[in-house]
Amino acid sequence: MDIRSDARQSPVAETNGRPTARQRTQGMMDDSAEITYPYLTFKTPLPTPNVPSDATVETLQPPDLSKYTNPITWPDSRKYLMLALSCVATFLTGYTSGSYSPPQSLMREDLGASSNIAVLTGITSFCAGFGFAPMFLAPFSEMNGRYPVFVVAGIMYVVFQAVCGVVRTLAGMIIARLFVGIGASVFSTMVGGVIADMWEKEGRNTPMALFSGSVLIGTGAGPLFGAIITQRLGHTGTGNGAAWKWVFWHQVITSAVCIVILVFFFKESRGSVLLSRKARALNKWYEQREEQGYYGVWIDEEQSSDMSELSTAEPSSDEEKGTMRQPGPTASLRRIRWIVKEDEERSSLVKMITISVCRPFHLLFTESIVFFFSLWVSFAWGVLYLTFGSIPMVFRRQYGWDLGRGGLVFIALIVGAAIGTGLCIWQERILHHPRWAVPTASSGVPSSSTLVAPTDEPLPDGEKSQAPPSRSERIWSFIRRRFPADSPESRIYFTCVVSILLPIGLFIFGLTARPHIHWIVPSIGIALATLGILSIYLAIFNYFADSYHQFASSALAAQSLCRNLVGGAFPLVTGPLIENLGETRMTVLLGCIAIGLSVVPWVLVFYGDRIRARSPFASQLGRQ
Repeated sequence: MDIRSDARQSPVAETNGRPTARQRTQGMMDDSAEITYPYLTFKTPLPTPNVPSDATVETLQPPDLSKYTNPITWPDSRKYLMLALSCVATFLTGYTSGSYSPPQSLMREDLGASSNIAVLTGITSFCAGFGFAPMFLAPFSEMNGRYPVFVVAGIMYVVFQAVCGVVRTLAGMIIARLFVGIGASVFSTMVGGVIADMWEKEGRNTPMALFSGSVLIGTGAGPLFGAIITQRLGHTGTGNGAAWKWVFWHQVITSAVCIVILVFFFKESRGSVLLSRKARALNKWYEQREEQGYYGVWIDEEQSSDMSELSTAEPSSDEEKGTMRQPGPTASLRRIRWIVKEDEERSSLVKMITISVCRPFHLLFTESIVFFFSLWVSFAWGVLYLTFGSIPMVFRRQYGWDLGRGGLVFIALIVGAAIGTGLCIWQERILHHPRWAVPTASSGVPSSSTLVAPTDEPLPDGEKSQAPPSRSERIWSFIRRRFPADSPESRIYFTCVVSILLPIGLFIFGLTARPHIHWIVPSIGIALATLGILSIYLAIFNYFADSYHQFASSALAAQSLCRNLVGGAFPLVTGPLIENLGETRMTVLLGCIAIGLSVVPWVLVFYGDRIRARSPFASQLGRQ
């Protein structure tokens, strides 16, 4: 019998196929009894199977369901192992994007390119694959889970990294980099989904901060080690024996090791996929029991009228291991087959890909929040990719440093990303300060209604005057009233301040990169700018997730596409900008643009409620 077709009519099929009183008494049933199709959730208590008196122990052993537990309830050790694997893979993808730039001059000679700009189109093609691929790969991860998409994309990433090490033409390099970007995109854009699978909203900031930090740390480490390898090995050998190709070969080795570890230790984390597998395992077991003549499970009568109520109870650890709940005195015998609601609501693959491709553009051009946030993070990402060429070039022009020494300046970018990660974790703790939280009767935090001003009127006998609110209480009351900690805009309070470090860092870098000023000063500017970029990057992930919920993946796909396309374009204009404008005017121009875009989060802090109320997507979520 087709489960899907029956389930469309009702979560549970009609109960006219209930066993008779004699069957309930004797525990007897055959294949003529109708099958009901209840929804299975992680909270569904599993009913006890019918156990005839002549059954053997081996026949009635339930399947091992421990593989299908809710990722939210996984132990922290397992969650952080998954997070560590995801962050390492993300680090390597960021490393790949930045390590391509240092050997550009040697690639131009060896591949017969006309200019360095032609070689840098390899970064552009990488970013194009990085931006477009998630729109097509995301539906596959929804249907088949994270694990197969991660493994297949990881293999593609490793293989085409190796292709980059053997190609002999610029066209081959550009195409190979496109497929490297497609494979690498999974480890950046879908890691946020893995984190959402394992953590509730309240505990998601720290994992997201570690993930975001690994992106920028990898982006800084790539040109650092790429420059060292190019400087020390790059001028020896030609063709396939050119030593500069170790820029790619060492990544092939490290990423291959990472993918092998991922294959064995990464576990499926998408809840709906795990539920579907759990339902299939249970249904297969029921079918095997029926083939041996053992029909039905025991369902309590009070739950039989609507078996969807089975989802209201928390599962016990025994149920997750496959142990069934004992039947009550009012239990009746039923034949069931579990189904998963997400499977019922899921569209065809073609429709899912169409929505995945079209909806991000729809949100980008109809949602002001998505448009301006995408513009903001795209510019910040473009500045990050601008450093691939600008840092070595500026330090060569101003300080006379060679490529290897100039690459060491990227340590400032790594340090800025590491400090930014720590600040992002710390700011979430400040946001959850008990005096900033919404006052409740049990919190011990005074609300604004309890802060009574002093009065000169006499009080009745026996009553004491209430103490006036202290200055700190008035400040916290103002903060709670004007900057509520439970609104989506709370995700960007600190970004409003920290993002100012992006233009400040650009000004310091451009105005202090002079031969008579110590090199540490422009390096500090690079670190500060990186702090600002990281805060913007993390804030957008968190804000979109809180504001758009089930539409968040489309909103994030829109900003990811814009971010990567702009990031891929900026390295092509780095050289012309510096040569035509000079370091100072270029960075002042970029800093002024960054100041203008820094208004975006402030507008949302003060008018976010009104803007979201006018959004058809956000208002739909509010009605729900």
